[in-house]
Amino acid sequence: MRLFSSYYDPCPLNGTGGLEAEWGGASEPVFVNPPYSNPLPWVLKAVQEHRRGKTVVLLLKLDCSTRWYRELASAGAHIIFINERLHFSDSDAANFPSMLAILSMSDDL
Repeated sequence: MRLFSSYYDPCPLNGTGGLEAEWGGASEPVFVNPPYSNPLPWVLKAVQEHRRGKTVVLLLKLDCSTRWYRELASAGAHIIFINERLHFSDSDAANFPSMLAILSMSDDL
């Protein structure tokens, strides 16, 4: 996750405040780790920000059966499957697989 440490992160903005604010500067890449319980509003916002020319990377639960996954696929997201269960701090591993979804204006990921 250090790879994204210099990216703009809208999620800490007072809970859902990141959904109302513009994400970062014009060319600043964005990293989003939305709530696993309700990623749809964050995915819709990410697609909107991507259409404004921003590169957005989302860390999400892997679930191809959801509307938010279809929204990402329709927007042309590059999907990277994480082949191990994620560990958050010193806790046990997540009980689900994860993925990165990358919305980029460039094919040079």
